Amino acid sequence: MRIGLLLWLVLCAAVSPALAQNLTPQQRQALLDYKLTLPGAEHLIAAMQEMTKYVVSLPDHQARMQKSATMSAADRIAQLEADPKAAAILKQNSLTARDYLTGVPALRMALMAAQGVTAPNIVASPANVAFAKANLTQLKPKMDAADGLSR
Repeated sequence: MRIGLLLWLVLCAAVSPALAQNLTPQQRQALLDYKLTLPGAEHLIAAMQEMTKYVVSLPDHQARMQKSATMSAADRIAQLEADPKAAAILKQNSLTARDYLTGVPALRMALMAAQGVTAPNIVASPANVAFAKANLTQLKPKMDAADGLSR
């Protein structure tokens, strides 16, 4: 598994449908309440690429990923806010830590649902699925590139 994707899985703790089943009711509701927009999606993808590069460059990135996997959502938010480089990446992309940690999985799951992936553990509001369907050809290649899936 690519380190970038692994990092994203750990940081967001809701990236894949398998992890979504472990969401708290509050996290699930936050995903449903998150409203995706095209500028917002562009910011999320850009931040995800930069954040992955940054965290993977750290000598202790594996320990950070393991620690992050056991943290609450509030603790992950606090961790991002307390890290000057991570905070700068978020600020540069007009995002808060909460926006990032909720928006990236909201976008990913909406894109999955827009592609016809159905599972009870995919959490996406009807509005976000409609948004993803309308913008799938534009956003999917960018998300794939951010995941390291494109050439």
